[in-house]
Amino acid sequence: MTEPTTQPPTQLPTQLPTQLPTEPPAGPRRDRRFALLALAVILVLAAVVSFYASSAPDGLEKVAADKGINAEEKDHPLGGSPLADYGTKGVDDARLSGGLAGVAGVALTLAAGGALFLLVRRGGGPGAGGEDGDARGGSDRPPAGPVG
Repeated sequence: MTEPTTQPPTQLPTQLPTQLPTEPPAGPRRDRRFALLALAVILVLAAVVSFYASSAPDGLEKVAADKGINAEEKDHPLGGSPLADYGTKGVDDARLSGGLAGVAGVALTLAAGGALFLLVRRGGGPGAGGEDGDARGGSDRPPAGPVG
C-alpha cells in the first residue's frame, strides 16, 4: 500500500493585483431600460413642471419693452399654430394645455435629434466617404508615419 503524499500548502500572493477586473460592458437590455427611464423622467418633467414656468417676460423681452425697442414688434407667422405661446390650442384647462405642449415639444425635439443622429451615423449615404469609397471617410490602409 502506498502512503498518501501530502502537498505543501499553497502560498497566497504577497501583493494585490495592480489592476482590478473591469465590469462587463452594459448590454443592450440595460441600455434600453436606462433610455426608457430617462424618457419617462423627461416626459413627466415636461408635462408637470411646464405649468410652473413663469408667465413674466424673460430678461431680454423686459429690457426691449423698457427701452422701447419692441415698439414695432409683429406677431410671428406661426403665432396661430396649435402649440403657440406654450399652450395647446383647443384645450381649455391651462395646466393640461401647457403639459401637452411640453410633451409635444419634447417629442418633436427628440424626433429631430434622432433623425439628425441617424443621418450623421450613416455618414451621408453611399459614395460620401473617402477616396476608396469607405462611408466612414477612412481607409483600410494603416496610417502613414511612425505608430506609437
